[in-house]
Amino acid sequence: MLRYLLFSLLCICSFIHLFSQEPIYAVESIHHPQIAENGMVATQHYEASKVGNAILKAGGNAIDAAVAIGFSLAVVLPRAGNLGGGGFMLVHDGDRKKTTAINYREIAPGKASKDMYLDKKGMVDNKKFNSSYHSIGVPGTVAGLCYALEQYGTMSIDQVIAPAITLAREGFPISHDLASLLERYQERLSSCSETKKIFYKADGSFYKAGEILKQADLAWSLEQIAKQGAKGFYEGELARRISNDIQSNGGILSTSDLKEYKSEEVDLVKGTYRGYDIYSMPPPSSGGVHIIQMLNILEEYPLGFLGHNSAETIHLMTEAMRLAYADRSEHLGDPNYWDVPIKWICSKKYAAELRKKISTFNANSSDDIKPGKVKDYESEETTHFSVVDKHGNAVSNTYTLNFSFGTGLVAKGTGILLNNEMGDFSAKPGSANAFGLIGGDANAVEPGKRPLSSMTPTMVFKDDKPFLITGSPGGSRIITTVLQIILNVIDHDMNIAEATHAPRIHHQWYPDILYTEKVLNADTKRLLAAKGHIIKTRAAMGSTQTLMIKDNLIFGSSDPRRPDASTMGY
Repeated sequence: MLRYLLFSLLCICSFIHLFSQEPIYAVESIHHPQIAENGMVATQHYEASKVGNAILKAGGNAIDAAVAIGFSLAVVLPRAGNLGGGGFMLVHDGDRKKTTAINYREIAPGKASKDMYLDKKGMVDNKKFNSSYHSIGVPGTVAGLCYALEQYGTMSIDQVIAPAITLAREGFPISHDLASLLERYQERLSSCSETKKIFYKADGSFYKAGEILKQADLAWSLEQIAKQGAKGFYEGELARRISNDIQSNGGILSTSDLKEYKSEEVDLVKGTYRGYDIYSMPPPSSGGVHIIQMLNILEEYPLGFLGHNSAETIHLMTEAMRLAYADRSEHLGDPNYWDVPIKWICSKKYAAELRKKISTFNANSSDDIKPGKVKDYESEETTHFSVVDKHGNAVSNTYTLNFSFGTGLVAKGTGILLNNEMGDFSAKPGSANAFGLIGGDANAVEPGKRPLSSMTPTMVFKDDKPFLITGSPGGSRIITTVLQIILNVIDHDMNIAEATHAPRIHHQWYPDILYTEKVLNADTKRLLAAKGHIIKTRAAMGSTQTLMIKDNLIFGSSDPRRPDASTMGY
């Protein structure tokens, strides 16, 4: 009762401020999502959205469309779409009333070792860790997509992969975004002759927007998968080309590592929030666990009454984020190698304990926040896509190469960009990775282990039916981006376009900084600073691809923060 009296006092004192803020939305059209009756896809590239929508129109289900999108993005979105990376997929089977998770995260090669990225002085060799042939984890994307199709799809592998082969062999017009990225990353991408051959002209000059990019080697690799399924990638000539190229350049990934790779179907993490059911990805994703943890913390606060992106609401969100990311640093890792206390972290009881650490008046210092002690319970250049069909099936998929274009290395004769996912392990306990996230022994390098990830494909259900299908790229900011989509819809009653366009914030424990997008109200920033928050403005955060099912209609919105994204339905 005292807590709510304090909140009432705070709200009365700030009421004038809340209603005098400048409008968040400047363009009327952003209020309106795309609408469809039969099916819809939301992806980060319009060519992939065309492919997915065409599959749905041809009678394929959401899983068929998702797999086709996954292969097509490997062609048209080389910064993040991939064959040489890995990710996570949530699948809802409408007929079986079953929702499940497919883990196709990369794994460490058999010759990997705990201290493999430390130099003679015991310091992390960041080049070896993030941008070398030692950075490459065993890719999981092809295994994961093929598994999803076999278990839940209705079409054959050659049917769903055919559009990707066409895009690779016949080419597609380069967008302004891809043209600018290839200029920005020229030095890194040109360091590998195979990569340079694909993404730059014979004389070394740049492709311009509108010019056609053809990828013959990638088309050949896709054809091997179309003929043989996952075996076409993990065994035979394609596997030999990948491993031979890596090992000839000093890397450790072998043909046996590829042959032994398996994706796995795992139980979801589940939570509740204000009458909605939250389904998300379990470890080695840290996203699902901490989405539920933060929602549990925030559930007892009247966020809707406090107002969207008011200083009071952002303060509470920030403190919940700070506490969750502290726990991430110590407790999260691959559950096949580490006893992750999922039930404890996701429990309402633990959330109540954490809530006691939050002052409604002042910001905590991250130096004073430590990971919780277990009691009584057991890149940023990523891309996400969401699919819903007329049969009630749904897919939420996030996959990545880690950095933009991964390592920047293409395996000779394959056209396949290789990941640098080994950089998501903790190279040394207490050290930060490239995204500033601190890790420990739970996420140490071990052969066959999957590195911890922030990827957070998520589904929200209402009355046992899919309501929100969402996810985002953004490295360490993925988790907080997905959190804000959920809060914007449930607490602030936004439609999915409004929820997508709304300004975002992020805090991850260390560094002790509250990051805000530029458009966040200046008065709100001043009030947050008065509470003790250290605020920095940064570029746009995340690129959500979200679908909402409501009143027998499908509403969708692709995030404008990344060019080329598109939502399509029929």
